[in-house]
Amino acid sequence: MKHIITISRYLLAIVFIFSGFVKGVDPLGSAYKFHDYFMAFHLNFLDPLTLTFSFVLCAAELAIGLLLLFGVQLRIAAWGAFIFMLVFTPLTLVLAIFNPVSDCGCFGDAIHLSNWQTFFKNILFFAAALLLFLKRKTLSMMYPKWKEYTLFAALIVLSFLPSIDGYLNLPMYDFRPYKIGVNISNDMKTPDGAPADEYSTILYYQKDGVVKEFDESNYPWDDSTWTFVDAKSTLVKKGYTPPISNFSLHTVEGEDITERFINSPGYSFFVVAPRLEKANPESFKKLTEIYYKANTLGHNFICATSTPSDQIADFKLINAIPFPIVTADEVTLKTIVRANPGLLILYNGTIIGKWHWRNFPEANFVDENMLSKQLHNIKQVSNNRLSITLVTLLLLIFVIFVKYIRK
Repeated sequence: MKHIITISRYLLAIVFIFSGFVKGVDPLGSAYKFHDYFMAFHLNFLDPLTLTFSFVLCAAELAIGLLLLFGVQLRIAAWGAFIFMLVFTPLTLVLAIFNPVSDCGCFGDAIHLSNWQTFFKNILFFAAALLLFLKRKTLSMMYPKWKEYTLFAALIVLSFLPSIDGYLNLPMYDFRPYKIGVNISNDMKTPDGAPADEYSTILYYQKDGVVKEFDESNYPWDDSTWTFVDAKSTLVKKGYTPPISNFSLHTVEGEDITERFINSPGYSFFVVAPRLEKANPESFKKLTEIYYKANTLGHNFICATSTPSDQIADFKLINAIPFPIVTADEVTLKTIVRANPGLLILYNGTIIGKWHWRNFPEANFVDENMLSKQLHNIKQVSNNRLSITLVTLLLLIFVIFVKYIRK
């Protein structure tokens, strides 16, 4: 039994840490998912609290996982894991049955599971959490009291850091379709030979006042005494869906400029402001400086927003915006970059840079060597993340060695 409890503890630790971290690095994404939940369950009055709930949920999951991993306040951690699974296991069953939200967002954008997959996954983790909860009195303190409380406080603070960093900057890890290195045009295409959606169609025909169901193999196409009434199609098997399937740009006059933009040669500056009225106004002064520098070098420069067209002109006039503003879907814009506004630089349709408005590059960044600069920056960021990952893994191995191997 002792070994089963230990396995359950570490299983829950890994899952809670992973879930809390991948959601925590993208707190706005988690907030958007809370919005979907509140709309689906008609809890609109909670919508102003989406970001607060996001911070609390991500930090709580990460904290529970860290406490379980390092053996700190295990009884509190057991309570936390049990309450989480007690709430979310039946919730995911409701989602699986009624499907008000297609993706529960349990692992953010890192891993997408169907609602039924999520429910069956939660059954396993609920069993582990229940066992740990029932045996919580056997989980004694593993450190002296002063060290236990110090580690507890440190881990609680640590659990909020990914969300704070992800909110103040762009997510440390980008799991969305519009990450650096993606060619938007290529990712909008369906490869040759890719499987298409398969549907089952029921045809309804009427004869002598009686309506009967047929399928495509036996409907009475050659019998004029039957009258067609209706047809209903049901998706049987999902086919290939391009990673990017809803990217579309239109001028305020309604002209579709999507193809022209994503296939533009050279550099293109793409400002993303989901809602202009909620965007940081000071950041547009810096964007204006970047625009004038980019314009002198002949680079494309546009801003996309979901703000209604009649409000765009007022915003441009009040803020003296010199660059063109086009319209796009709000959800798509929020997916592209977690900032309002955010900035992307594309080279021949490939995303080579993304910035939050808090850390826009200086105007002198804009020159003929931007691609070289960004390749260097990308390599440096990749090396830094690899170093952090290796140090973290070594630290975990060391902790496990000290706590168990040496016993």
